[in-house]
Amino acid sequence: MLKVLLPTLMLFPTIWLAPPKWLWPSSLAHSLIIALVSLHWLMHTSETGWSLMNPLMATDPLSTPLLILSCWLLPLMILASQNHMACEPLNRQQTYISLLTSLQFFLILAFSATEIFMFYVMFEATLIPTLILITRWGNQAERLNAGTYFLFYTLAGSLPLLVALLLLQNETGTLSLLMLQYTKPLLMTTWSSKIWWAGCLLAFLVKMPLYGLHLWLPKAHVEAPIAGSMVLAAVLLKLGGYGMMRMMLLLDPLSKELAYPFIVLALWGVIMTGSICLRQTDLKSLIAYSSVSHMGLVAGGILIQTPWGFTGALVLMIAHGLASSALFCLANTNYERTHSRTMVLARGMQTVLPLAATWWFISNLANLALPPLPNLMGELMIITSLFNWSPWTLILTGMGTLITAGYSLYMFLMTQRGPLPAHIITLNPSHTREHLLMTLHILPLLLLVTKPELMWGWCA
Repeated sequence: MLKVLLPTLMLFPTIWLAPPKWLWPSSLAHSLIIALVSLHWLMHTSETGWSLMNPLMATDPLSTPLLILSCWLLPLMILASQNHMACEPLNRQQTYISLLTSLQFFLILAFSATEIFMFYVMFEATLIPTLILITRWGNQAERLNAGTYFLFYTLAGSLPLLVALLLLQNETGTLSLLMLQYTKPLLMTTWSSKIWWAGCLLAFLVKMPLYGLHLWLPKAHVEAPIAGSMVLAAVLLKLGGYGMMRMMLLLDPLSKELAYPFIVLALWGVIMTGSICLRQTDLKSLIAYSSVSHMGLVAGGILIQTPWGFTGALVLMIAHGLASSALFCLANTNYERTHSRTMVLARGMQTVLPLAATWWFISNLANLALPPLPNLMGELMIITSLFNWSPWTLILTGMGTLITAGYSLYMFLMTQRGPLPAHIITLNPSHTREHLLMTLHILPLLLLVTKPELMWGWCA
């Protein structure tokens, strides 16, 4: 674990002491080396228990894919931000990369924590760099509003979790994930235990976000700079799913009845947010709502607590992280050229940038779960396990997949096809940097098709 944590910490002096012209290349090279070193965690995914142990931090097949995704994302965020940060003063550029590095540090500690309380503290700590990114480097005047939404939704959800964890500590005497599986089952028969159950899950349902608690997400995504959008879509939403998977194992006897309303909300949310996507005019807003739709499926898969549901949820989280982040990168390349996120004002791009249109096409197909990509594998496993739980869910999930295909094609046709608007006169060509960025998103997705057991979680 220290092989990755210490180099991440050493990125800070690298950023602040590097000569100005070497700031971006050195931080990119350093973070890419960390990402490549993190791949050694994959050696242990065949074991179903914990590995790389020390008393506070360890990896298991559930946390390993998410840890590697977090490390993989930092060089991609640095690559994506380089162009629009070039005109900022040097100290702001250094602060920006430092915030991204601190986010990676907190995320590694969160995903590898064996103590639930340490996970909770790191879960909250990720708020601070993300909030600064949104409120300082956001694009529009609405960014303070978006930051406030983001902060208060997440904090309001996670305070009940703090109380619930203190109660659990009081009851069992430990909050270690290694020990909790050996403690005696909790007798949960009273009303207060039902409230405790809700408190344990609420923070994660807000973070995912569940439909109904999702209003902070489109605002935060739309206002955030490109790195903020990427890390929100790819990793921070996954903190919610990961936390739910960890907590569901402790909440067992109550979940059978109490999970019903949340499963219904999650599946209804898949249809509702998909329908909202169909009438979006703002490109980033559309991609943000599509994230809510996919996370609804993940929440459903986790809440029914079957091995297939858990596996499908983890696979879809990883696949969605890469596909959604790629779409935000593409939206950003469009924005850098046209200075507009409105799809009607920036259409017909295929005639001008044909290779970028290819990236758009592949990313959209990944988003709508085309075989053989892991997105389809995750969605099919979740839909199958939901159907096995109750055949009626097929109506909701089937409608959801149809609508997903609809808005993905709508997004592709609106941005790439049709006549080029008259006001677009000169456009910069695509840079090698942008093609490299997209390759580093799409290549892992395609490679995971060949060895999906790396992200199967406990069911491998």
